[in-house]
Amino acid sequence: MRVQVQSRLAYEFPEPTETIAAILAAHAPGQIVESETLTLSDGVRLAESTDPVSGARLLRGPLNGRVTLGYTAVVRIAPRLELPPTLQVAPWSQLPVAVLPYLLPSRYCPVDQFLRFAAREFGHLQPGGARALAILDWLHVNLDYVHGVSTGTTSASDTFIDRAGVCRDFTHLGMTLCRAAGIPARAVAAYALALDPPDFHAVFEVFLDGGWWLVDPTRLAPIGGMVRIAHGRDAADIAFLTTAGMVTQTEMCVTVIDLDVKPPLDKPSQHPNTVEEAATTC
Repeated sequence: MRVQVQSRLAYEFPEPTETIAAILAAHAPGQIVESETLTLSDGVRLAESTDPVSGARLLRGPLNGRVTLGYTAVVRIAPRLELPPTLQVAPWSQLPVAVLPYLLPSRYCPVDQFLRFAAREFGHLQPGGARALAILDWLHVNLDYVHGVSTGTTSASDTFIDRAGVCRDFTHLGMTLCRAAGIPARAVAAYALALDPPDFHAVFEVFLDGGWWLVDPTRLAPIGGMVRIAHGRDAADIAFLTTAGMVTQTEMCVTVIDLDVKPPLDKPSQHPNTVEEAATTC
């Protein structure tokens, strides 16, 4: 599958502020960046750094005043399989060292608080794919996707109580339950085809049978149409913008277009109601 991703972000910085932006498509297994364009406001200079392990590409530097970041890329995505229930999880002693941190508590994922619940709710299931799928089903049944319920400080514990949130909240609680059930899980930031309304999307991966398997706990977008940006322990590691000071966001527009689908010959000139139509509003 070939997709075009676009993002446009605008901010106001009251003073020079060190900034890290994660909006570029990663150089990661399963996807190839065929072409891309990064547009910055006049006078803005950001250095690009690539994580040699994850392939995540970060833009870093001080920003001041009104700043606009624009990014467009064409990415080829390899086919992805849905998570099979037959996959197994390895004993901790046999896991790669790099995977071990994704079993542990992190800023938004207090795993130790969910050990008893995970054992009672999912302990009767075979460790591995079956248990991970049961956790995803539990999220689907027990959580409502609602904007405005959570904030940037909401943890998995808060979401467990509120039983509502957005993609980052579903991901934090899903990862917490997986880790508590003995399954390594890490957060993934992505551009997501068919996400409505279009936005940066937070999903996660589980490590089973020696590999990472991508899942969407919200069930709002197909995993086959996701373009990876970064991965980490939780949202603190994969935020699309991290700053050392105050900043005000004044604009954000994200779109993903399936380039393998031909647009209709006669497109109605109305308000956009599909991802393809929304692309013209950025």
